[in-house]
This record gives sequence, C-alpha cells and structure tokens, in this order.
Amino acid sequence: MGDLAQTTNDNNEETKEENKLEQDSKLEFSEDEVSLIAKMFRLVGERWSLIAGRIPGRTAEEIEKYWTTKHSASSER
Repeated sequence: MGDLAQTTNDNNEETKEENKLEQDSKLEFSEDEVSLIAKMFRLVGERWSLIAGRIPGRTAEEIEKYWTTKHSASSER
C-alpha cells in the first residue's frame, strides 16, 4: 500500500511541474503580440482587459504579468 501512495505523490509532483511549464510557456509572446501590447499600452495605459480584448487567446492577467515582468527587469538595469 505504501508503494501506491508513493506513486500517487510522484504523479502529483509531475502534474505540478507540467502545469508550471504550461504557465511559463504561455508567457511567451510573439513579436506581433509584443508590438501590439506596447502600442496599446502607450494609448490606453494599464487597461489590461482592453489590451487583452485585442489579442485573441490572451487574458488581461497574462498580459499584465508579461508587461510588468519585462519592464520591471529593464528598468532595474
């Protein structure tokens, strides 16, 4: 019975790692998306839902996370 519990725990860990990889890969944006986000940000500011409405398949949260991650790193240099 201990082996079954260990196998279940191993599977849960693998699933967590796969979910993290999926989330990280979703933060990869194409050049067109990045260009559109930058343009829209200059026009409307931090209105992420408005920007997300122009990019199919992207949520406001993904766009905001991408933008803040990329621009906080560049502003620290």
